[in-house]
Amino acid sequence: LEMARHRYDLTDAEWNSIEPLLPNKSRGVKRVDDRRVLNGIFWRMRVGAPWADIPERYGPHTTCYNRFVRWRKASVWARLLCAISEAYDGRVQMIDSTSVRVQQRQKGGLSDCMGRSRGGNTTKIHAIVDRNGLPIALKLTAGQAHDGKAFETMMGGIGEGTVLLADRAYDSDAIRAKLAEQGALANIRPLSVRKDPPAFSPKVYKMPNLVERFFSKLKHYRAVATRFCRHDANYLASVQLAALRIWMRFNESVT
Repeated sequence: LEMARHRYDLTDAEWNSIEPLLPNKSRGVKRVDDRRVLNGIFWRMRVGAPWADIPERYGPHTTCYNRFVRWRKASVWARLLCAISEAYDGRVQMIDSTSVRVQQRQKGGLSDCMGRSRGGNTTKIHAIVDRNGLPIALKLTAGQAHDGKAFETMMGGIGEGTVLLADRAYDSDAIRAKLAEQGALANIRPLSVRKDPPAFSPKVYKMPNLVERFFSKLKHYRAVATRFCRHDANYLASVQLAALRIWMRFNESVT
């Protein structure tokens, strides 16, 4: 008999949306069932348990971990998120960041994205979302990193006619100049020290803070809400997978 679906498993609609995007099965040794392995990976992300605690119904936990790392190295997770998020609504975008606590025994060394902040040892997740609160771009930095500096490396996808909403942490002449060069409009709350503050619409800025809602959904995944991974690349892959699931849930809800 077919195994009953667990509440964290991919629905049929979610599976159908990503199955055509998965790597082709190589000739020779048959690959372990992709859907079962992905369900094991998502279970571990949602629960935040060690890989070794993945239930037997998903197969050997080593298979789930090895597939997660191998496909991360092959950029499969990043490509899946890029493909699923192609249809984002870019008329209004929002940028913000959130800090996540690093599990105590993780010491950095293998990471450039762990640092001391008021919350202790933390990593910061930076996200640009569209007007539906869905992620367009993601980046990791150390917890003490300045938001504006991180954003300068994320601006490439903000196109002509886009209105960007951001708080004072992103108010710099360099950011405003780059957005103008790309044809985008900056609705960034000016710093109070500016003698001649740029144009700013409080009414537009008061749109629902969808980026905060995105972070709230993201932190439902306990392997994201607390950083257990020593390697930056593995933790970013976890964030990308959680973001992918948020996109799939949204797409399923509107179809």
